[in-house]
Amino acid sequence: MRRLLAILLPALLLMTACGGGTTPASEPTSQSVGDVSKLDSLKVTDNGNDKAPGIEFSKPLKVTEPTVKVVSEGDGQPVKAGQIAELVYVAVDGTDGKTLEDGYANGPQPIELSEQMKTGNELIFNAVVGAKVGSHVAIAAPGSASATAPASTQLVVFKIASAKDAPGLLSKEETDQLDKDGKLPKVAFDDKGVPSVEIPKTDAPAGLSVKVLSEGSGDELKSSDTIDANYTGWRWEDSTKFDSSYDRGEAATFGLTQVIKGWTLGLTGQKVGSKVLLTIPTDLAYGANAAAQGKPAGPLVFVVEIKGKK
Repeated sequence: MRRLLAILLPALLLMTACGGGTTPASEPTSQSVGDVSKLDSLKVTDNGNDKAPGIEFSKPLKVTEPTVKVVSEGDGQPVKAGQIAELVYVAVDGTDGKTLEDGYANGPQPIELSEQMKTGNELIFNAVVGAKVGSHVAIAAPGSASATAPASTQLVVFKIASAKDAPGLLSKEETDQLDKDGKLPKVAFDDKGVPSVEIPKTDAPAGLSVKVLSEGSGDELKSSDTIDANYTGWRWEDSTKFDSSYDRGEAATFGLTQVIKGWTLGLTGQKVGSKVLLTIPTDLAYGANAAAQGKPAGPLVFVVEIKGKK
């Protein structure tokens, strides 16, 4: 999804700077923005979620301001704020229709329609929220001319493949019950303090489970903190260890705004010095298409030792 946001960033910046089109409502309904008439000739032929759609439009396509339009309405339920939507996209050159990037090759990419997303990318947020699952949405942005080439409009068409409620943080009582029922990993530490886990042969918890193995006496972490931590991560499905700062022999330093959502939610409020077991569902880890992006797929398990904060 970061790649899609990167492709749309020029349009977002221009729309923010120019104030192009109507200001979206506070409760968006996927309103069109900009010179929508320039997209009247655009026709999209759906080919499912695995193959880029057929795209036809009068060439050259030229817009003078960033433009957003729902090209075809899906037959699913309207997307709601707070949900996780999965999008597939294709980017083409408005001058000749040449494909610039086919995002369908990587499958649907998840995007969490959170308040943070709204603050950072309000126009994409407003384009998705309120649209029905199955809809195709177009964003066209004027290009920048160079010394060797004239400006060329960039057109991105994305399809809302699905939408579902985001998994939440389980309560302490829910986590304790999972532990009592043998549905959480068992953690052991060797004489050097390096953790190992035994993951049960059951389905992973549907929500984010946070179990404090030992509580530290330091300051509580805020979601905006940068921390030093030792950690090891395993895949729930096959117990494969995929990363460990212990193996590298030094703690890692990172901001809690720069990691997967399961870490941000699970470590916020924990104390420096604590050791914590995180059991993270797929949607709060690397998403359904993690393997295609070279990331560990499925639900994940982490043991984190919080060494300090900056």
